[in-house]
Amino acid sequence: MTTTIIYCHGFASSPGSTKANIFARRFEARGITCRIPDLNVPDFEHLMLTAMLERVAEEVRNCPPGTVHLMGSSMGGAVALHFADRYKNTEAARLGKLLLLAPALDFAANRQRQLGEEGLAQWKETGWREVYHYGYKEQRRIHYGLHEDTLAYDAYRVSVDLPILIYHGTRDDVVDYHQSVHFAENRPNVELHLLDSDHELLDQVDPIWEGAAAFFGV
Repeated sequence: MTTTIIYCHGFASSPGSTKANIFARRFEARGITCRIPDLNVPDFEHLMLTAMLERVAEEVRNCPPGTVHLMGSSMGGAVALHFADRYKNTEAARLGKLLLLAPALDFAANRQRQLGEEGLAQWKETGWREVYHYGYKEQRRIHYGLHEDTLAYDAYRVSVDLPILIYHGTRDDVVDYHQSVHFAENRPNVELHLLDSDHELLDQVDPIWEGAAAFFGV
């Protein structure tokens, strides 16, 4: 039986993510396969959280027999959490643990803070807005249906009993770290570490790696 780690990259990112590949190389150096599926599904312009969950389910189905752990960064953290919740009786029954990096647990609140009421209204009216896609290294448009889809998911009401380790930077100006604080409250299965870092957490890769290796037992 093998152990596989699936890394869920963030919004406007890709399997080429710097952070994802740093961790993948370190896991693979210890003989652990780390898979990084492309979560720009069905494509970035028509991105849907629901489609991202199904993409993770497909990836789990393709893993060899054994335990599967999930890592998720930013929106990928929300993907990992909701996958564990919504697929718990099917593909997610294979999951062992979740490690979340600056998880975007409240996508709607993040967009509200970023765009304001006027910006959200304009996005809804036109149906589209442009964002910079770090994987494609260019501006790409994204449809309003993504925002509507995420409203059906409430991270604070999920029922996931798996061990969950969260790292979040207190200088994160993309996802408020208080989202992770709120989520961890009264959840004995959640271990939260607040770091003096920003959203990317790239200056904290080494301590996060040490924690991840211990957490996953690799």
